Amino acid sequence: MLVASAVGEALARSGVEIAFGLVGSGNFHLTNALVAAGARFVPAAHEGGAATMADAYARVSGKVAVLSVHQGPGVTNALTGITEAAKSRTPMLVLAAEATAPHSNFHIDLAGLASALGAEYVRVRAAGTAVGDALAAYRAAERGRTVVLGLPLDLQAMPAGADAVEEPAAGPPGVAEPDVGPLAEALRAARRPVFVAGRGAARRGAAARAALTRLAGRGGALLAVSAAAKGLFAGDPWYLDVCGGFATPLTAELVRGSDLVVAWGSTLNMWTTRHGRLISPEARVIQVDVDPAALGRHRPVDLGIAGDVVAVAEAALAHLGDARTTGWREPALRERIAAEGRWRDVSYVDDSGGGRIDPRTLSIALDDLLPEQRTVAVDSGNFMGYPSMYLSVPDVAGFCFTQAYQSIGLGLASAIGAALARPDRLPVAALGDGGFLMSVAELTTAVRLGLPLLVVVYNDAAYGAEVHHFGPDGHPLGTVTFPDTDLAAIARGFGCAGMTVRGPADLAGVREWLAGPRDRPLLVDAKVTAARGSWWLEEAFRGH
Repeated sequence: MLVASAVGEALARSGVEIAFGLVGSGNFHLTNALVAAGARFVPAAHEGGAATMADAYARVSGKVAVLSVHQGPGVTNALTGITEAAKSRTPMLVLAAEATAPHSNFHIDLAGLASALGAEYVRVRAAGTAVGDALAAYRAAERGRTVVLGLPLDLQAMPAGADAVEEPAAGPPGVAEPDVGPLAEALRAARRPVFVAGRGAARRGAAARAALTRLAGRGGALLAVSAAAKGLFAGDPWYLDVCGGFATPLTAELVRGSDLVVAWGSTLNMWTTRHGRLISPEARVIQVDVDPAALGRHRPVDLGIAGDVVAVAEAALAHLGDARTTGWREPALRERIAAEGRWRDVSYVDDSGGGRIDPRTLSIALDDLLPEQRTVAVDSGNFMGYPSMYLSVPDVAGFCFTQAYQSIGLGLASAIGAALARPDRLPVAALGDGGFLMSVAELTTAVRLGLPLLVVVYNDAAYGAEVHHFGPDGHPLGTVTFPDTDLAAIARGFGCAGMTVRGPADLAGVREWLAGPRDRPLLVDAKVTAARGSWWLEEAFRGH
């Protein structure tokens, strides 16, 4: 067996269930070996889309995702998706064919490239170590890293050798048990504590929800999340939803009024804290993160605890014993959260008219139409707060938010990857028109896979973030505004169903599509109002 086939077979036997990518000469045999050994391969229209599909699949499924790409341009085409994954600490293994000869037109400094993106790099060193090297890279990805595995072309074509056998999996390095006494005592003393769970807690899923809700109940804490962890506490009566720029007025009020903020797997960056203004200067701040380097990275903390969020929460609960404080948890506040806790509960002046629909009105109507069991993938842009905050999700696996790198154009591929991770749920891609056109080729992937995908394009015929950032200061906007485009017609050309929405009555077509058979994707070209910027954008860009 040649190295390419041996590596593909070993990875499939080690647990790889699905791989995304595009096949070229450099990864042809490796990808076929994965498939022959039982893994599924999903070919995308572009390596950039494939990388983002893999990223989303890992986020939603909790499993290691695999990306298979050709040498040279196959790698560079995927860079934005790999960067997003690396910055998000997505468990992903990139199988990158590598031209190591300096004179090759495919040659790039793959090790330097991986380092620049924030990913780990492992190279297959020799034919005899190929399987062991590949499995070591896979295990590194299992520990929550994005890993680029360089597969030199000359080595791939060599016989694997008798010593190319699977190595026993090494356990994670031992971590000293953290002292949770100060955390428990801070909870005992606090009168108005708030927990803010982030991406690190979201990765632990149901276990994090269970541990944190028990601890919050013992300490009388309210529950909030960063945008990346939306849905983690869905359904809990003390859940404030997203803390930060997306926060409702009630959430912002309660977080500002807290005397203790405990961040669980959240770095408390500028978005989560509204440039630091959301947390009172008098509040005590405690941060828990498995990565010691994350502690205090974005703002000073009074106490940093390096450890797994579930383990730390359970240890703190044990330390508290039978002690219990009421904290925030009074009946009147519970009723207020139920009445004012969602953005759709906040009154607004509907800007719909002139052939355009207010994005808030659109999002509320969609939320009422869609089945509860859904997975919402949101692209970046001026529009993104509307689907993020007006479309509810059943749990943390129901929300896919690729914003660590803040690139537009990732939402469509994210929805495809999420759909494959949770085929039992309706996948919804919420996009801006700019991001949609940047990634439109992946409609062919959704059609080929027969996905029941709903694509909603918040179409303002512009790069809205730039319009509302620079427009108020009188700058010319000709470079960021465009003629209106019939996106529904484009979608129909790819084999999707397509419809245009200019008012609530036009959403009847969505209801009909939802009724079945949903045998092809539906694209909704929603012509949204554009007179004002979104509330979160004003907060982020203009300090309002």
